[in-house]
Amino acid sequence: MPKLVFTCQVEDGAEWEKKFQTHGDLFKSATITGSIAYGINDKNEVGSVFEVTDLEKYMEVLSSQAAAEVMAHDGVKKETVKVFVVNREYRP
Repeated sequence: MPKLVFTCQVEDGAEWEKKFQTHGDLFKSATITGSIAYGINDKNEVGSVFEVTDLEKYMEVLSSQAAAEVMAHDGVKKETVKVFVVNREYRP
């Protein structure tokens, strides 16, 4: 299963967190499985890590109008969104 890292900047971290947790159906439609681990720093930057069962479907949902509306509602600064596919591993 592909593991992804999603980063962005938001208008207000606390407000984003409340709204973010209401989008379970959208996340499921994007084939996100299990939990979404995330952190918010004092600059209102968000980072999250999660797994998907279908990377192509996830990217399709991410670029959809529904996702754009959800991100706008949550205060995500769309131009700051970055998605990384974790495809390397290092074990010290």
